[in-house]
Amino acid sequence: MIRNFAAALLMAALPAQVMAEEVARVGVDWVGNDVIVEAIHDPKVSGVTCHLAYFSRSVLDRLSQGNWFEDPSNSAIQCTRTGPINLSEIDTGDDGEKVFSEGRSLVFKSLSVRRIYDAENRVLIYLAHSAELSEGSAKMSLATVPLTDEDQAP
Repeated sequence: MIRNFAAALLMAALPAQVMAEEVARVGVDWVGNDVIVEAIHDPKVSGVTCHLAYFSRSVLDRLSQGNWFEDPSNSAIQCTRTGPINLSEIDTGDDGEKVFSEGRSLVFKSLSVRRIYDAENRVLIYLAHSAELSEGSAKMSLATVPLTDEDQAP
């Protein structure tokens, strides 16, 4: 509930972003902690769907740990081709383009997914990483989608 409130507060303050669709909620222990799996459709590359998994702390866990407003930075991502791919609208810069972002604390931490185009190897790279206001995080996950000759280049 607290995570939902924080996410709603953050969403109201930011411009419209890609929304994730929850596809699974897996209970991992007796205190109610869950692993959430969400589907994210790349808004500029039709034909690619990513599944992002992350940890969501329960109220009991928040009470026992004393940190009410923050979820862990850990995440995993896997992306796959789900249709024809058109790359004509993507940013091809070295640092790629943000596809998705979701708050992981009340204000200071977010979980982001960036798309990076590797033209030389004909691959789309999706990087899931945590971003913190005061310091970065080394927790990240990577997925790639190979491109074919039929895919429309940028």
